[in-house]
Amino acid sequence: MKKEISIIWSPLAQLHYIEILSYIIENWSINDAHKFDDKTNTLIDLLKLNQSICPKSHSMQIRKCVITRQTSMIYRNYNHHIEIIDFISNYSRHSY
Repeated sequence: MKKEISIIWSPLAQLHYIEILSYIIENWSINDAHKFDDKTNTLIDLLKLNQSICPKSHSMQIRKCVITRQTSMIYRNYNHHIEIIDFISNYSRHSY
């Protein structure tokens, strides 16, 4: 029997996720924030089934998943858990 994959959010990921949701609510709508949250949760559910669905970084042992045109999620996987490292803007330069 396969072991359940657990999800761990870094403090930075938690902070940036809340900031993104707040920004969406302030500049668009609560409905758009729900859509973003749904997309993120769907992606996390998919990662529980297949930890390698998003492309691997060339220089680091991390992966980057595009959630929307504007935002990506950075994560790494270990034996039986996934650590969500950060949420980033796709328009900015990052070492990820």
